[in-house]
Amino acid sequence: MAYKANMDDIKKLRTMTGAGLGDVKKALEEAEGDFDKAKDLLRERGLAIAAKRSDRETSNGCVLVKKVSGFAAMVAVKCETDFVANGADFIAMTQSILDAAIEARCKNLDEVKALTLANGETAEAVVTQRSGITGEKMELDGYNFIEGDNVDVYDHMGKHTLCTMVQLNKNNEDAAHKVAMQVAAMKPVALNAESIDPQILEEEYKTAIEKSKLEQVQKFVDMQLKKAGINPAHVDSEDHIESNTTKGWITKEQADEARKIIAEAKAEGEAQLKMPMIEGIARGRVEKFKKESCLVDQEFQFGDGDKATVQQWLAQQDKELQICDFKRFTLVAE
Repeated sequence: MAYKANMDDIKKLRTMTGAGLGDVKKALEEAEGDFDKAKDLLRERGLAIAAKRSDRETSNGCVLVKKVSGFAAMVAVKCETDFVANGADFIAMTQSILDAAIEARCKNLDEVKALTLANGETAEAVVTQRSGITGEKMELDGYNFIEGDNVDVYDHMGKHTLCTMVQLNKNNEDAAHKVAMQVAAMKPVALNAESIDPQILEEEYKTAIEKSKLEQVQKFVDMQLKKAGINPAHVDSEDHIESNTTKGWITKEQADEARKIIAEAKAEGEAQLKMPMIEGIARGRVEKFKKESCLVDQEFQFGDGDKATVQQWLAQQDKELQICDFKRFTLVAE
C-alpha cells in the first residue's frame, strides 16, 4: 500500500525545510515517509530550479542589520521580484541567517554560506530551497560586520533595501545614529582621503581626463556653430538634427552645414587640446570627488544648517569624537 503523508509529518518536514505544503507532501510520499530522503528530494528540486534561473537578474531582495554587544553585522539575500522580497517567509529566512552569522561572529560571506541553521541545513542550502519554493533565483549576496563597541545600525525607512553601520570611538548614540543616516543618504566610498582605494582614484582621474577632453572639444564645436549662426542645441545629435529639420526649425542646408562644421570642429578641437590644462581640470575633479565621497569631509545633512562637515559636526558634539568605521549595503540602483 502506497504511503500517504499525514498532516503531522507534513508539518514536521515543513518546519525542518521551510518548503511549501504541497512540495513537502509530494516529497514525503515519493520518499515513502523517509524524512532524510524527502529532504534530499526538496534540496535537489531547489537546486534544479536555481540552475534553470541562473541567468536571471536578482535586482530585488532583503538587507537586514543587527547589533549585539561587541559585534554588528548586515546580510543581504537577493531575489528577482519585490513580491518575494517583501514576503514574511523571505524576510524571516534572511533574519535567521543574520542571527546565526552574528552568533558565530562570521568574518566573510563564505563563512555565512557555510553556517548550519536551526533546521540542520547550511545557509546556502536554505536559500536554494527557498528558490525552489518560490520559483525565483536567489543568492546570498552581501555580508559586512563591525567588531567592537559604540556601533549604531540603521535600516533606511525600515524597507530592508539599504542598511548602514557606524562605529565611533566613544559612546554617543545620537551622534552615531545621525552619522549612520548620513552614510545612507550621501553614499560615501571611504572614511577619509587616505583610506580611498588608490585604484578608485586612478579610475576617477582617467574618467575626469576623458570628460574634460570632451567638454573642451564640445566648447570649441559650439563656438564654431554659433559663428555660423546655428543654435548648438538644435544640432547636438543626429536625431535632433533630423527632428528639427522636420519641424522647420532649421533648413536642410543648415543641417548639412552643421554636420560639416561639427566634424571639422571636432577634429580641430581635439588637435588643439592642451594637456596640462586638461590634467589640471581633472585633478580638480578628483579633489571634488574626494570631498563628496569621504565621509568625514562631506557636508553633514542632519545638523542645524551651518554647513559643517561631518567631522566638524562631531567635534561640536565632543571634541574627541571620531568615526572608527562604517559599512553600507544597498539593493537600490544608485
